[in-house]
Amino acid sequence: MTLIIVIAIVAVLVLWGVSIQNKLVKSDEICNNALKQINVQQMSRYDALKALVKLTREYAAHEADAFQKVVEGRKITSSPAPTAAEINANEQALQAMSAKLIAVAEAYPELKANTTYQQTMTDVKAYEENVRLSRMTFNDTVTRFNQQVRVFPASVIAGMLGFNKRDYLADDVSKAEFPDF
Repeated sequence: MTLIIVIAIVAVLVLWGVSIQNKLVKSDEICNNALKQINVQQMSRYDALKALVKLTREYAAHEADAFQKVVEGRKITSSPAPTAAEINANEQALQAMSAKLIAVAEAYPELKANTTYQQTMTDVKAYEENVRLSRMTFNDTVTRFNQQVRVFPASVIAGMLGFNKRDYLADDVSKAEFPDF
C-alpha cells in the first residue's frame, strides 16, 4: 500500500513537471515568434526605405549616393533566429536611414510632392507602426515568460530545464522626451 502511494505521488510530481515544461516551451516559442515578427516588419520597412533611396536619386543625385552608402553600411540582420540585441541594432539603423531621407525630402519640395514618394512614405509609416506594435507584443510575451520562469515552484523546473529570463527590447530613449515647440 505504501508503495502505491509513493508511486502515485511520484506520478503526480512527474505530470506536474511535464505540465510546467510544456507551458514554458509554449511561452518560449511565442517569444521567438514575436521576435521574428519584428524582424519581418523591419525587413519590410528596410525595403520601403531602399525604394525611397531609389526615388531620391531622381531628385538629388549627390544625396542619393550618400543614402546608398548608408543603406549598404547599415544592412539589417535578417537572421532566421534574431536576438533582442540584433532587433535593437536594426531599429537604430532604420531610424537613422529614415531621418536622412526625411531631411532630403524637406530640401526638395518637388520630391515631397511626388505621389510615389508620398505613397512610399505612407508605407514606411505603416511599417513603423507595425514594428512598434510588434515590439510591444514581444515585450508583453517576454513579461509572461519571465513571470513563469521566476515564480516558485515553476522556477525550480525552469532552472533544471535551462529556461532563463529573456531580455526585453530596449526603449527608444530619443522618443522619451517631449519635443520643444
